[in-house]
Amino acid sequence: MDKFIYKKSAGITALSASITDFTYKKHAHKEYAIGVTLRGIQHYNLDGSLQLSYQNGVMLFNPEQAHDGMAHDETGLDYVMLYIEPQLLLEISEKKDIVRFSTPIVYDHRLEQKILSLSNAILNGKDEALCSELFLSLTDSLIQTNLSTDYKKDNALISKAKDMLYANLENVLKLDEVCKELHLSKFQFIRLFKAHTGISPYQYFLNCKIERAKQLIEKKGDIYSAVSECGFVDLSHLNKHFKSVYGTTAFEYMTHLN
Repeated sequence: MDKFIYKKSAGITALSASITDFTYKKHAHKEYAIGVTLRGIQHYNLDGSLQLSYQNGVMLFNPEQAHDGMAHDETGLDYVMLYIEPQLLLEISEKKDIVRFSTPIVYDHRLEQKILSLSNAILNGKDEALCSELFLSLTDSLIQTNLSTDYKKDNALISKAKDMLYANLENVLKLDEVCKELHLSKFQFIRLFKAHTGISPYQYFLNCKIERAKQLIEKKGDIYSAVSECGFVDLSHLNKHFKSVYGTTAFEYMTHLN
C-alpha cells in the first residue's frame, strides 16, 4: 500500500512515504529536498543518470533539479524527505548566493541522524522552536559536508522564459508568445529549455502550477481557490496532476496539514 504523509513546521515540509507501485512523474521542486532511505532501494533518474539510494542513503536534491522516483523492486521502499525553501537555507547558512549539493547521495551517519531527528519532530507535531533548533543543527552539518558554491546560473534566455511561464500560471501555456518574445522558433526553444532544465517547458509550466496550488492550499486552506487561481479545469484535474508529483491528491494533502 502506497502511503504519503506531509506535515509542515518552521517553514519546512516533511514527508514520510512508503512506496510499492507508485512512480513519481518527472518533475522538479523549487525547494531543496533532503531525505533518507529507511528501507528498500530508491530508484530515480537525476540529470540524465540513474541513482540508487540504498538503506541509510542520504539523498540531496538541488532546487529545480528534474527527477522521477520509484521503488527499485517489488519489496518497495520507505523514506523520509525534507523540503526547504532556498531563501531559508541561505538565511541560516549565511551564504549570499544559492549553493548546490555536489553529490546526489551520501552515506553519512551523523547527517542521516539529523535529518531523521528533524523529520520526526515535524511529523510528530513537536514545538516549532525545537524544529528550528534541529534545522539549524542540520544546516551546520550540510555546510560542512556537501554544499558547494560552484553553481552555473541559468542563461538569461532561460531565466526570462521561466519568469514568463511563472507570470502566466492561471492560463494555458502560450508557447508561441514566449518564443516570439525570445526570438526563437518553437523547436529551438523546447530544445534549449530541456537542455538547461532537464524537463520540457510544458512540464515545467505544469510543475509551477502544481507548486503554486500547494502554496495556496497551505496558505488559505481553500482547495477551490487553488483550482481557479492556477488554471485547473476542476478539482479532479488538480488532484490528478498533484498526485503525480506529490504522491497524494491535493485534497488529501490539505487534510494532512489540518
